[in-house]
Amino acid sequence: MAAKRRPGIGRFALRQAGKLALLLASACAVTFALISQSPIDPTQAYIGADLLRVGTEQREAIAEYWGLNDPPLARFLAWLVSLLQGDFGTSMIHRAPVSEVIVDRFLSSFALMIAAWFLSGILGFAAGVLAAMRRDTWLDRAIKWYCYTLSSTPTFWAGLLLLIVFTVWLPIFPVGLGTPAGVLAGDVTWLDRARHMILPALALSVTGLSNIALHTRAKLVDVLVSDYILFARAKGEEGFLLFRRHGLRNILLPAISLQFASFSELFGGAVLVEQIFAYPGLGKATVEASTRGDVPLLLGIVLFSTLFVFAGNLLSELIYRVVDPRIREGQRE
Repeated sequence: MAAKRRPGIGRFALRQAGKLALLLASACAVTFALISQSPIDPTQAYIGADLLRVGTEQREAIAEYWGLNDPPLARFLAWLVSLLQGDFGTSMIHRAPVSEVIVDRFLSSFALMIAAWFLSGILGFAAGVLAAMRRDTWLDRAIKWYCYTLSSTPTFWAGLLLLIVFTVWLPIFPVGLGTPAGVLAGDVTWLDRARHMILPALALSVTGLSNIALHTRAKLVDVLVSDYILFARAKGEEGFLLFRRHGLRNILLPAISLQFASFSELFGGAVLVEQIFAYPGLGKATVEASTRGDVPLLLGIVLFSTLFVFAGNLLSELIYRVVDPRIREGQRE
């Protein structure tokens, strides 16, 4: 039977671009529809504490300036036209272009998410390997109990617990923020930023560590009971040598795929973690935009976060194609 080749790189790129365009359009439309039905008054949220000192005419002028009196569909189409021209709009909260706010906040969030991503990936993979290699021992049971506990622990609760232990009982780390309070931006060192990021990164890594560990353990256990592993043991291979030669290559690809697919959970967890630790990142900006009716900023964050998650999933698929020759060569029917 003839070999059936997978589509070429051109068709693959075109298909992915179509999926991304449909995903971005759907996410923005749903987000705008939901926030349009929100009971939050954008004008009141914009004025804030000065509400009692602002008259009716000023309120109308503010609403007219931001287009808040227009029908929702007209506002969405106007935003879409501006977006197609490269203009993400102006944030009502920060009084600055949305693109500048997103870039500034994302730099802080990216450092936090990368630290948590590496922590969850490395520690989770190592814990899963140890549990599988010491299956049915006290170490295996302890790791499984720890992972089950983490998987059922809400991110915000883990963050609060870390705050209580390491800032109240043991005042080792700062309570929150991304930099020391009262210090000029030019005087903040990278050590100060790293110290303020440790607890948020630990809390955020909880979302992915247990999944990676349990998945890796299950895959490696299946490998260790296979016939070729029994044959390798009969030849005298044991311990790390056995794992390196026969186990690593069989569990690395699934672990990589799961790790890159965790970008969506990572971003969702960052929203809660940044609120708990008052960390000035994109997650905190998302909550502020939602609760204060900042539609341009919220839509910009939705676009960016959707693209971020899609890029993580696409990168995972590309890594599979590079590493696994069966995907490059295609399947035979």
